[in-house]
Amino acid sequence: KEITDLLENLAIEAKNAGGAIHVLNGNHEIMNVAQDLRYVTKEGFEDFSKLPGQNLEQPFLIKYPVIQRPRVAAFAPGGSYARILGKRNTIVVVGNVIFVHGGILPQYVKYGLEKINHDVQQWMTGQNPNFPAIVGREDSPVWSRLYSDNTDKNACSALDEALRNIPARYMVVGHTVQTQGINSACDGHVWRIDVGMSKFYGGPVQVLEIKDNQFKVLKSTK
Repeated sequence: KEITDLLENLAIEAKNAGGAIHVLNGNHEIMNVAQDLRYVTKEGFEDFSKLPGQNLEQPFLIKYPVIQRPRVAAFAPGGSYARILGKRNTIVVVGNVIFVHGGILPQYVKYGLEKINHDVQQWMTGQNPNFPAIVGREDSPVWSRLYSDNTDKNACSALDEALRNIPARYMVVGHTVQTQGINSACDGHVWRIDVGMSKFYGGPVQVLEIKDNQFKVLKSTK
């Protein structure tokens, strides 16, 4: 909850200052809205226990333990936190760089990147009750690891086709922890930036800076 609130406030501050923060939805955001709770900790449920304005009498909540109901209600389609996620994109292009949680295969470019964003947003905000199956697939933009695990010639060929059809020159992905730190593959056309910074993984603090088509990995000195 604190992370979501922090990013929401930072986005407002950035906009007021003439800049922007683009927070993307990934597989865990999709999972929470779909009430897939397998990775939620006890503390993760307790964080939402005092959230004001929650309707905990909704019939669908009966099947959940009492401790889980506030969080489930907040993230269910149309819920207060699902609506926050529903303002975000799943895929965003900035200049000639496309950012996505998992990776975009050519068939998803053909489906339509804006359509994927729209379908997810409509579902999260409760405007469409149907789960967007396009993001539930194993190779979907929020689940794919094609460009992050053992990247071979076939993966680079798929990347090249996807970038050519978007069009974009580079792709930045997360989702798959890179134990060696932020790195690139396919002649620098895909950058893998998930270094496992959370306490669970204990990875280093690193960010990827992009200026004038130059990519630089910034590392914490602490």
